[in-house]
Amino acid sequence: MADKNDKPGAMHVDIDLVRQLAAVLDDTNLTEIEVEDGDRKVRVARTVHAAPQVMQAPAYAAAPAPAAAAPAAAAPAAEAAPAAALNAVKSPMVGTAYLAANPEAKNFVSVGDKVSAGDTLLIIEAMKVMNPIHAPAAGTVKAVLVENGQPVEFDQPLVVVE
Repeated sequence: MADKNDKPGAMHVDIDLVRQLAAVLDDTNLTEIEVEDGDRKVRVARTVHAAPQVMQAPAYAAAPAPAAAAPAAAAPAAEAAPAAALNAVKSPMVGTAYLAANPEAKNFVSVGDKVSAGDTLLIIEAMKVMNPIHAPAAGTVKAVLVENGQPVEFDQPLVVVE
């Protein structure tokens, strides 16, 4: 039913759809989502604020011993990164990486573990769906490149299996 104040040709916004899309942004840590239905297009975006990053920084600085060791460890890691990326299992989607089935469970894999083709390496949650990421081939886990609960991007290296 048209409101008597509606003007011909005025756009009608489905507020419930906008709220649903905003919830998807919150659930997936995305910054923008766009849907199209015929000639109607809805884009919901949010600005990324630096405040959460600033809040996380003291947590890393609070541990002086690991922080002192970090520069020494960073150089070999930087050199190994290009080689590791060649054998890395990459994320097929944007989501949140989980290294175990639940917070109390043991990680699916750790560095040094032998895996068979098809073994679950980790799970990526995307839009409330848990997607297992499997080893493409048998080998040894050389590196786990993500942390539990870390947001991941499409094609981001996750685990190195050689």
